[in-house]
Amino acid sequence: MSEPRINDRIRVPEVRLVGPNGEQVGIVRVEDALRLAAEADLDLVEVAPMAKPPVAKLMDFGKFKYEAALKAREARKNQVNTVIKEIKLRPKIDPHDYGTKKGHVERFLKGGDKVKVTIMFRGREQSRPELGFRLLQRLAEDVLELGTVESAPKQDGRNMIMVLAPTKKKSEAMAEQRRARTSDSGHAAQAADAPVAPAEAPEAAPVAATPEATPVADATAAPEATTAE
Repeated sequence: MSEPRINDRIRVPEVRLVGPNGEQVGIVRVEDALRLAAEADLDLVEVAPMAKPPVAKLMDFGKFKYEAALKAREARKNQVNTVIKEIKLRPKIDPHDYGTKKGHVERFLKGGDKVKVTIMFRGREQSRPELGFRLLQRLAEDVLELGTVESAPKQDGRNMIMVLAPTKKKSEAMAEQRRARTSDSGHAAQAADAPVAPAEAPEAAPVAATPEATPVADATAAPEATTAE
């Protein structure tokens, strides 16, 4: 898209002028509009060149271009491409394989992607399409909280196909994933910064009291003499 004409590039005798705050000034000569723009230190920008007369607005054109670029960048960042994942099943799949395949479907739906589920019939299985239909119904019921049936099961040659659509938009799923990663990083940083409590020194074992020495009688002392009366 080409840029609008501004200031001296506007080659018309008069314009319908709009003020910087959206107020309607009216039809004025382009010379007067340029004078008003210069006095307000703004640009005269032709915003509707096909109108009769053209509509021009007083604005800061540099700021306008910057804000428009920011909006375009944000729109591109939020823009997501719809992706269709595919899962293939056999009509007589064993329980373990079914659980594995169902886990893949749940992961795709959580990520905001559509899932094309294909039942592949081989040999005599082609005469039992009801097996594939029941299997697809079972899968749709098992992932009901994450996705809905966008395209009901239908026969396509030797295969039966069903398309599941996520209940959340791709942009919402991506935003949740970003929040989860940010939260996990924050928790990890908090754990790393947490102070480590110093190890407590083991209590000293009590020292047994040394028993006091028992006084020993003086063996050399002579016994008192007993006086007989």
